Amino acid sequence: MARGTQTPAVLDPAERLARLRLIRTENVGPVTFQHLLVRFGSARAALEKLPELARRGGRRAKLKIPALRDIEEEIAANEQAGARLLVIGEPDYPALLAEIEGAPAALSLRGHPHLFLEPSVAVVGARNASGNAIRFTEKLARDLGEHGVVVVSGLARGIDTAAHRGALESGTVAVVAGGADVIYPPENAELHTRIAAEGALLAEAPIGTRPLARHFPARNRIIAGLTRATLVVEAAKRSGSLITARFAADQGREVCAVPGSPLDPRCAGSNGLLRDGAHLIERAEDILVLLLRGGVREDPPLSDLFGSTEFAPQFTEEIDDKARDRVMTILDATPLAVDEIIRRCQLSPPVVLTILLEAELAGEAERHPGNRAARRYNPP
Repeated sequence: MARGTQTPAVLDPAERLARLRLIRTENVGPVTFQHLLVRFGSARAALEKLPELARRGGRRAKLKIPALRDIEEEIAANEQAGARLLVIGEPDYPALLAEIEGAPAALSLRGHPHLFLEPSVAVVGARNASGNAIRFTEKLARDLGEHGVVVVSGLARGIDTAAHRGALESGTVAVVAGGADVIYPPENAELHTRIAAEGALLAEAPIGTRPLARHFPARNRIIAGLTRATLVVEAAKRSGSLITARFAADQGREVCAVPGSPLDPRCAGSNGLLRDGAHLIERAEDILVLLLRGGVREDPPLSDLFGSTEFAPQFTEEIDDKARDRVMTILDATPLAVDEIIRRCQLSPPVVLTILLEAELAGEAERHPGNRAARRYNPP
């Protein structure tokens, strides 16, 4: 399995800083970031338009856009923690991850980016895993490493820890829910240090961020997005590992599972994946066959959007308040497909997309993966 060879152009330094400012701006998340780059062609152009867009969306307070010195301080904080910031569109940014909707605009990296060029598999599972599952996972990860496959996981207790340990010698990538300098769980302090030195450790959250429950689903989408296949070893019915598997499926990646005892509740979720059509995995060779037959593409294409220096055409049509009201009336707390919003509003796609973008920046709406949008209800 050959490594990828495509390399995006080096980002202009001013555009790199602008992208960091943009993703740290109030009400700008990864999906909104992508839409802004599509709309304006560069982060520098988007930053200039943000206040006007937010005002049109109904915002009265000034939008909080970080100053250049704030970004310079964040870059320095990464360096002090032994990390560096990868901005989407840069050569070292993981190419597979750049393909997904809502890819992180910036990541803290500790370790070696060359691992992102190798074939890789995500291995996740229960925190309270059985002894057999722990032993199986360590051996599987070791065997995959011997065949040049990088193992990606989340540095959690149980299966994640076993996957990283088995792949330490060959290469492993850990994606953490907090900052790259924050060790969690505490018992993985030594493993955290070794991965940062010998493998690669990634974090979407800024340096110093403590991991909270809401951070873990975002972490899981990165684990799935870094690879062409996600393997679940053990997972209960409501396991976070199933969230990772769902992200993988939504991203068009392969979903795999290890069969477990029907009497063990820790296997109910992973067995359910198999009933739903996931690839059954019993040994490393099963994954290797999957990769070789096309589960992983050689030289995956990089997104034109994030490496581009060309400006996209801007929508300039005047939008009246009636159109805005029609869109916002349809939105509620349940995410709705943008295509459905367009159909129900009977407005042109550019008009609806512009209204949604303005509402996002005003804090009145939020975008979700899968090209969906919802109303944001702010407490009084």
